[in-house]
Amino acid sequence: MTAGLATLALLVRESGWERLEARGAELERLLAPVLAAAPFPVHLVRVGSLFWLSFHERGAPRTAAALTAAESARFATLFHAMLDRGIYLPPSAYEACFLSLAHGSDELTRFVQALRESLATIA
Repeated sequence: MTAGLATLALLVRESGWERLEARGAELERLLAPVLAAAPFPVHLVRVGSLFWLSFHERGAPRTAAALTAAESARFATLFHAMLDRGIYLPPSAYEACFLSLAHGSDELTRFVQALRESLATIA
């Protein structure tokens, strides 16, 4: 618990929460044109540095909603396409991604480029 409290104190002292929000906002801005150009619906759901790529055809759900078999298959294909490009997403379409203070603009740009390339390979 001491380490956890020290980490929280450091985040407050060094504006960590604000920096994480800025990272998330930057990623959202970079992803907007990529997701808009995707060959099927992909929605970004983001709160701070936590984000999720929703493959639901009818938009990002507000409550628990099952993915169709086609939506799940698309995510599985995306997972492997991203892995081929050196980006490890959570293996389940229902899991969220997390940014950290170690992720800078270069990493975000690399993620967005890999996603652009990966989405282009999925029908």
